[in-house]
Amino acid sequence: MSILNVMWASGAPFASTHKVHQQILSQLPASVPIETWLLQGQASECGVEVGKVREWGLTSARLKGRHFWRLTRPWMQYKLQSALKVSDARVLLLDGLGVARALLPSIEALPHLRAVVLFHGSTRLHVADRALFQRFPASRLTVVAVSQTLATSLSQDLQRPVTALRSAFDPAAFRSALFTRGQARSRLGLPLDNTPVLGAVGRLVAGKGFGCLIDAFAAVLPERPDLQLMIVGEGAARAELQARIDASGLRGKVLLPGHVNDVAQLYCAFDWIAMPSLSEGLGLIMQEAVMAGVPVIASELDVFREQLGDAGCYAPVEDVSAWRDAIARAFSVSAQAIAADQYQALAPDQAWLSFSQASRALLS
Repeated sequence: MSILNVMWASGAPFASTHKVHQQILSQLPASVPIETWLLQGQASECGVEVGKVREWGLTSARLKGRHFWRLTRPWMQYKLQSALKVSDARVLLLDGLGVARALLPSIEALPHLRAVVLFHGSTRLHVADRALFQRFPASRLTVVAVSQTLATSLSQDLQRPVTALRSAFDPAAFRSALFTRGQARSRLGLPLDNTPVLGAVGRLVAGKGFGCLIDAFAAVLPERPDLQLMIVGEGAARAELQARIDASGLRGKVLLPGHVNDVAQLYCAFDWIAMPSLSEGLGLIMQEAVMAGVPVIASELDVFREQLGDAGCYAPVEDVSAWRDAIARAFSVSAQAIAADQYQALAPDQAWLSFSQASRALLS
């Protein structure tokens, strides 16, 4: 039996998705063959090792059947079905709703194939999506979500069971790869002294809440003029965020270094990590920061409370005043003590054990 790992696309916006799939597939015995299909993009852009790869080179418009491509969608699905017939795969790990829409119609007539659809975040389901999922019995289709919060919501929307598989990392391996504080600050071009730095990591898109974070940071600066803010990532909102920084006179105080490949190794550069997201399926940044010993301020979201409980430091979504107070409070208490409490709440060793066992069961 082999596993076919089907991904929507490669590139920085999909880095966390590839990371989760890699963690799941790493739990399989080395003797199990794994092949990855990239519907868009190139393997060199994945950011992680994905093994044997087939690049389909499809456009987003073609995959979604937009405009003219609606007429060619049956042909595309026939091509996918033909490739599946000659593959040795018996289990398909599918990357979310977009891949499910493209692949599930192709495997319906292939009873030897079982699919696992992994949802990484909330998504808009159409009536046709529910009907598509309902056509498959539980023996042929397993729906999985990266948190219990997301699983509960999806189960209500799809009207079928959804398994919670909370993504996790091997904490020992993760910590062994971390840069020291000095190394991380040097890598990011930050001061090597004790200048306090608030960090944030993620795609520069509206849903990450970085506009609110910048405004809150500007509001706290009169009280704490020694602070710096660095937001690591790239995305469509870069120009808007840079304009906000410039308009607030924050150039040099708020830094946008762009995408950094090894950012997961660099958390020690920061004193705190901010996660002002409007919504999240899980938020891998939270796990990475806590495992690195860096405390987190996060939006008041159920999925964040699921992970840190009462040990978390929370502020309401897009509430600039509350975020300003949360930042000021964070830099007036012992970050080390908060980090220790958050690590205990996250319990990464137990989380990794549970994740490993559930991953093996899922793909067996």
